[in-house]
Order: sequence, then structure tokens, then C-alpha cells
Amino acid sequence: MSSTSKARLAVAGAASAALLLLGSAGVADARPGSDAQAVAAVADPAYATWIADVAAVTTPAAGYLEQRLGVPGGRNAVVLDIDNTSLETYYSGGITTPAVKPVLALATLAKAKGAAVFFVSDRTELLRWPTEGNLKAVGYAFDGLSLRPLFTFDPVQATKTKTRAAIDQAGYTIVANVGNNLTDLDGGHAERTFKLPDYNGVLP
Repeated sequence: MSSTSKARLAVAGAASAALLLLGSAGVADARPGSDAQAVAAVADPAYATWIADVAAVTTPAAGYLEQRLGVPGGRNAVVLDIDNTSLETYYSGGITTPAVKPVLALATLAKAKGAAVFFVSDRTELLRWPTEGNLKAVGYAFDGLSLRPLFTFDPVQATKTKTRAAIDQAGYTIVANVGNNLTDLDGGHAERTFKLPDYNGVLP
């Protein structure tokens, strides 16, 4: 095996481990008898419940996009969070995380209507290669992926707001911003925001 192939395997292994850590980041303390375990037993939603709750948000969002993007002219864009918004991070233990199907349908609709699709995530730049590969593998077509720059310690909301402002400055009108946390949505630079369920922080 060449040195280049070995390096790629090393990077892929590190990225996969990091994605697995991301997938377990929302799991509460499961030590026997802990308060967190009792809370998790009540607050952790069933997968079917979560998908139904997501669809309850994306269905009106799709209706809005049908109407908003039916108006010709302008450079429109949709901004999507990744973890537990576009990808099933909390519910997946695999290396390739499945798409959240109602959100994938929303992104596909936006592209079909001529809008650009941008992902804005708090994942670190170290995860760019596996993140891009994962998103493409599960069916997302997109125009940009913004991740947290290395050695940047600004609050999540601040970095995401700056990114949306930059999309604005590039000449796009962000017609919809979709995420499952308020830090994905607060800060402006979007005509409409659509909040998916996080169940009081259970799904980060």
C-alpha cells in the first residue's frame, strides 16, 4: 500500500471515529440510578415519533417553498443544519448516517425550484471530507458546506449568523433556514425559520 493510501485510511479512520462520537453526543448519563438516566427514559423520543414530529414541520415548510420559490427572479437559497436536521445523527450508529427523509425531500424541492442549498454546521473543518461524502451518499445536492473553522471558539449562534450574513453578501436571499436548535436559527438573515424538534436538548 502506498504512503498516500495509508494516509487516506488514517484520515478516514479518524473521521469515522469522530462521527461516531458525534452520534453519541446527545446520549445522557446512563449510570444506574442517575438522575440523567431517569430523565432520558422519559425524554428520549421514539424514532417514529421524531420522524412524525419532523414531518409536522417540513410539510408546511414545503408548502411555503412551493409558493415562495414560484415567484421568478432573484437568487434564492435554503440553509440547513446537519446533525439531527439533515442527517439522523442521534439515531444512527453507522459510519454513513442516513438522511432525515422529510428534510431531504425539502432540500430536493428547493433545488428543483431553482434555489441553492447550503449546509451550515458546527462540525469542525476536520470533518469536511467525511461530511461531504455522507451528504452526497444519502442523496443531498448542495451548493455549499460551511463548517466551524479550526481554532475558532465563538459561540455556535455567532458563527452560524456570520455564515448566513456571508451568503446574503454573496447575493442570495435566504428564504428558509431549517434547524433543530435555536442556535441554528436565531440571528436573522433568513425570511423564514423552521425549527425541528430537539426535545429540550435531547437531540443536540
